[in-house]
Amino acid sequence: MSTKILVNATYGLDDLERATVPFIVASASAASSNETVMFLTADSVRLVTTGGAKDMQAEGYPPVSDLIDALVENGGKIWVCPVCAKARGIGPDDLISGAEIAGAARTIGYLAEGARTIM
Repeated sequence: MSTKILVNATYGLDDLERATVPFIVASASAASSNETVMFLTADSVRLVTTGGAKDMQAEGYPPVSDLIDALVENGGKIWVCPVCAKARGIGPDDLISGAEIAGAARTIGYLAEGARTIM
C-alpha cells in the first residue's frame, strides 16, 4: 500500500548539509513506492532551478543533483513555494523538469488527503 508523504525543505546553498537530508528522505520515500511530494521553501527553491544543484555536495553526502534525479525518476514531485520563488526572481521557466510552482493551498490539500509530513 502506498503512503502519501510530504517532505518539507527550507535550506539550500546557505547550509548544504541541511539541504541534502530532506532530499535523501524524499528520494528514499519515492524509491519505496510512496506517493512523495517535496515542498520547497526559503533558500531550498534555488536547488531546483536549472543548474541550481550542479556541483552541490556536502562532505560525506551524495550530490544533491543525484538525489533530485532519483526522486523525480521514481515519480516524486517537487512543489516550489511561489512567494519564495518570486522573492528570488525565480519563475516557472527557471525550474528543472519535475519541479513546479505550487503554493500553500495545494500543499494543505495534499495533507488533508492524508499525507504524512516529514522534516
